[in-house]
Amino acid sequence: MKKFFTVFMLAFGALTMGNTALADAPKQGEQFDVVAQPISTENPAKIEVLEIFWYGCIHCYQMEAPLNAWVKKLPGDVYFKRMPGLPNPSWAPMAKAFYAMETLGVAEKLHTPLFEAVHKQKTLNPTDEKAAIDWVTKQSGLDKLKVEQAFKSFTINTSLNRAAITFRNSGATGVPSLVIDGKYITSSTMSGGNEQALKTADYIIDNVRKDKAAKK
Repeated sequence: MKKFFTVFMLAFGALTMGNTALADAPKQGEQFDVVAQPISTENPAKIEVLEIFWYGCIHCYQMEAPLNAWVKKLPGDVYFKRMPGLPNPSWAPMAKAFYAMETLGVAEKLHTPLFEAVHKQKTLNPTDEKAAIDWVTKQSGLDKLKVEQAFKSFTINTSLNRAAITFRNSGATGVPSLVIDGKYITSSTMSGGNEQALKTADYIIDNVRKDKAAKK
């Protein structure tokens, strides 16, 4: 009888833990949601994680450290990319700075320092395009004319249009937001914090992976 009771309690405990885990799982409509319109990804064979951000956003700055640590641990079937948010014209100078730095080959070097210039040193106004050009010129050591041309190029205008469309199609109401595989969106606000948003992203990635495997 004692042995039966022990087995019963172990089984009951496992069932309870399973139910608790299920109850604690992120829920659509709460910690994450479906995007307003599907967004094309660069590599359909893999799972894309897209961060929508703005250099002027303190929450995006605070997300940098945990996000970078998380990205380093992503499995081989997942890739990460960034896109500046562009819900209104006042965010355009920082979006231009991001794309100009990519064009000039200095984005990896200057991405974090640009955040720090805005939020830590507080020496850069994120809505001032001229100040952004001067900052990139000084920090990169490149010729100012070359930096100005990068900021005003046709390619950048195309990228800005794409960023604006992506922001709208994602259904994002703020930044930072994470779009997974062009289908689902989560954020620190939705999930209750930066670490929670990354855990929600892990949950979505796992389920997207299962869906892809089922369709093969």
